[in-house]
Amino acid sequence: MEEDVAWSDEVDGERDGEQHDRSDRAALRRVAGLSTELEDVTEVEYRQLRLERVVLVGVWTSGTARDAENSLAELAALAETAGALVLDGVIQRRDKPDAATYIGSGKAQELRDIVIDSGADTVVCDGELSSGQLIHLEDVVKVKVVDRTALILDIFAQHAKSREGKAQVALAQMQYMLPRLRGWGQSLSRQMGGGGSGSSGGGMATRGPGETKIETDRRRIRERMAKMRREIAEMKTGREIKRQERRRNKVPSVAIAGYTNAGKSSLLNRLTGAGVLVENALFATLDPTVRKAETPSGRLHTLTDTVGFVRHLPHHLVDAFRSTMEEVADADLIVHVVDGSHPAPEEQLAAVRTVIRDVGASHVPEIVVVNKADAAEPLVLERLLRAERCALAVSARTGQGIDELRALIDEELPRPSVELEVLVPYTAGNLVSRVHGEGEVLSEEHTGEGTLLKVRVHPELASELRQYEPAAAAQRT
Repeated sequence: MEEDVAWSDEVDGERDGEQHDRSDRAALRRVAGLSTELEDVTEVEYRQLRLERVVLVGVWTSGTARDAENSLAELAALAETAGALVLDGVIQRRDKPDAATYIGSGKAQELRDIVIDSGADTVVCDGELSSGQLIHLEDVVKVKVVDRTALILDIFAQHAKSREGKAQVALAQMQYMLPRLRGWGQSLSRQMGGGGSGSSGGGMATRGPGETKIETDRRRIRERMAKMRREIAEMKTGREIKRQERRRNKVPSVAIAGYTNAGKSSLLNRLTGAGVLVENALFATLDPTVRKAETPSGRLHTLTDTVGFVRHLPHHLVDAFRSTMEEVADADLIVHVVDGSHPAPEEQLAAVRTVIRDVGASHVPEIVVVNKADAAEPLVLERLLRAERCALAVSARTGQGIDELRALIDEELPRPSVELEVLVPYTAGNLVSRVHGEGEVLSEEHTGEGTLLKVRVHPELASELRQYEPAAAAQRT
């Protein structure tokens, strides 16, 4: 028999989660500060969309109470980004999620009471639920239940703009949907009132036709997935051609990576004036944006804004968006942006590095940029800068530290390997332009015979320049 629930407004963050007594461990805990309920109904009209009213629920299986609260706060931010109105949030301490209802049958009933009291129409779970868990929890709470993965997919669908981005989202949605068709089919039959012969409701009368329809739907989805993969492969070929062109021109590339909403697009705008969408929302950027930039010493390079990472990103999402993340693996340098004002910036760093490792980019040199320095605690900034080998604090909003970042990028970018001194005749001005674009000019002097250059270039360009070295020129005369 379930014990009475002990509600608490405050969670003791000092105990490690393994020391709670039985009633404390079993209790649903309300998390303060999650509600985003609008004070004025005109705000809804202003947004021009119907906000879903949601209650969040998480299962705390390990770590501290603060870790669990941070995870639910992130879920609240995801829900807001999807256009939802967060009414309440609760956490339950368990050794592992319940196999049937995620939080257990007794706690599911208590969650039903919270849903009724708050007037919510959706429950959002902080985890990836099986089709069985979704069905059983919906049966108890009597409102729609979605999990973290479905929420992230919904946000991706809203924010993808390019043809490739939309295709990647559609593929990820189908991968998620396929094993859950049975659950969604039953839920739909129940909500629509069934359709069996002589039946006025769902249930047994709808099960036979439902199974047949699910099999048909699965076949169609698999066919669409195969077609989508072919289309994405074709788009990937076009993007690879562009990357090869940049490699052929020996233009170094810098990938801006980081946790979602850490300020990557704002930083790109500061560094290049690119005019990329900047929005205080998670996953505002889903399509890679590539812009040209120049270091203080005049070296050209590209800057790429990439999709933001998030912890517990589902594996099929990593696979589906691997093409957008390939810019990170192919980069010469990663500018890893972390939100210095976030409650747990070290967790963000760890989550991003996990995905960087997953996409095969662990070998790429990294600069850690602690953004939002103007809003961060000085002690937090000091801790982060001391812990990282190559790091600095900036504010993309105010411009603090941007010049220092440009200089650090200049210093950390790989340099051409061949150093030469050449006298290039004015008739070969195209070579001088290539040196400026592809190499590093150490000194430049215009003489009566041509342009005297001391340069550092890649081997291919060096082979073309060697004919203008003093020794080679002497031999020609």
